[in-house]
Amino acid sequence: MASGNYLFTSESVSMGHPDKLADQISDGVLDALLAQDPLSRVACETMVTTGMAIISGEITTKAQVDYQAIVRDVIREVGYTDDHMGICADTCGVLLSIDRQSPDIAQGVNDDAAAGKEIGAGDQGLMFGFACNDTPELMPLPIALSHRILNRLTEARQKSEVDWLRPDSKSQVTIEYDGNTPIRIDTVVVSTQHSPEVEHSEIESYVVNEIVLPLLPADLVTAEIKYHINPTGRFVTGGPHGDCGLTGRKIIVDTYGGWGRHGGGAFSGKDPTKVDRSAAYMARHIAKNIVAAELAERCEVQLAYAIGVTEPVSVHIDTQGTGRLDDVRICEIVCDLFPLTPGGIIEYLDLRRPIYRLTAAGGHFGRSEPDFTWEKTHRAAELREAAGTAALA
Repeated sequence: MASGNYLFTSESVSMGHPDKLADQISDGVLDALLAQDPLSRVACETMVTTGMAIISGEITTKAQVDYQAIVRDVIREVGYTDDHMGICADTCGVLLSIDRQSPDIAQGVNDDAAAGKEIGAGDQGLMFGFACNDTPELMPLPIALSHRILNRLTEARQKSEVDWLRPDSKSQVTIEYDGNTPIRIDTVVVSTQHSPEVEHSEIESYVVNEIVLPLLPADLVTAEIKYHINPTGRFVTGGPHGDCGLTGRKIIVDTYGGWGRHGGGAFSGKDPTKVDRSAAYMARHIAKNIVAAELAERCEVQLAYAIGVTEPVSVHIDTQGTGRLDDVRICEIVCDLFPLTPGGIIEYLDLRRPIYRLTAAGGHFGRSEPDFTWEKTHRAAELREAAGTAALA
């Protein structure tokens, strides 16, 4: 358990950030394929830069889709519709370089009912899930606030509350903790792309007063909060024109803002046989249900897999000193209650659906949308029952 006073910072980036645009294109392709063929095997990578999107990867599917149209639709919906922004949905180049999934991988992943073989993991690796009682969504407060700020900023842009906002933006929130308890907000950073004619003073006043302050927990707000709004003074050149964007480069934004460990695997563009994605979702689901069951105030779950192998090679629970019973016992209960094979996870979380484009901006966790099945806490009562009332007294 953490002790003493310290500062912790997390960031988020908007749907118009170049890396997030790449993630959304990759997941837009995945969704289109799953909509026609739920058994599609997809590893889709995207690069976006000035006036161009490049799509590559390995895809095996029965679906027939118009890849160029998917790419242009995503870019358009994000808000890049003007050549002056450096990339435009209607005029940018779209290059494709797609192969089929390696048969060497497929033979390990494919199930074989006649031989009694279930789906194997699509790769080796380790995945982490985390939950804590900082917020109602059981997410660490710094990343939760960072996401909320950008969600509100995106809403303001899409509703044309002001006419100068453009799609690319970032937020960053620093919280002071005493042990595991947030006690005050120290610093808020927001950088938002804008049209050339707006004055910096207008941006600063609008972002602080209309976007940030209404979202901050009142009991954590003091007069000493430091605000850095567009701290360079100008952010006109942004999106893929300002920086090249790549799928999978915002893995900490996608997860817990640096709180807890990360196995290193990105999510977007991968079908659910890739445990980088599906097992990370299951680890979050397990951790969230443990905290919702009040078996712990904080919980980190690790799952690990070998390529082509059905069962996980390890399962680890760490309640960071906050557990109401031993971590080893919680791990035993988890292994009894939750399916942890790739096929079991896919079925349990209903992952063979076109639900992934929505995950590719705003974080994969701490969401309330019904398609985010891994965020449900419906197993909390079963966990408490399995733990036993005596242990929780």
